[in-house]
Amino acid sequence: MPSSDFKLDTQVKKLLRICCDALNEKKAEELLVLDVQEVSSITNFLIIATGNSETHLKALRGELDKALKENEVLLLGTDSEPGSGWAVIDIFDVMLHLFLSETRNHYRLESLWKDAKIIDLNLLLSEEELSLG
Repeated sequence: MPSSDFKLDTQVKKLLRICCDALNEKKAEELLVLDVQEVSSITNFLIIATGNSETHLKALRGELDKALKENEVLLLGTDSEPGSGWAVIDIFDVMLHLFLSETRNHYRLESLWKDAKIIDLNLLLSEEELSLG
């Protein structure tokens, strides 16, 4: 459950907003943003989203690629196998996981990162000051 312990850095907020706006633009489902800074050594934030088909996953990834390029965000790497139902996009401070529903349910990343703080999407996408929860 989101709470408001501390403020989110402006640059990080912008990066998270770019990603979430791109995913929202292509109708990503079950969008979740987690602050994993205190529980992960590989990234600071995870964005998890669901697509309803392989074609939808491809569209989500394409929209993300476009938004990141337009905003001159360095893409460190991507990993996805055709037909796997899962794509990973690494932009250093943020790692995105795009899933088909059955694949997301199988891997249950939310459970693996249960100690992470949930970022309130309404605040993230608003113009207000953002707090993490």
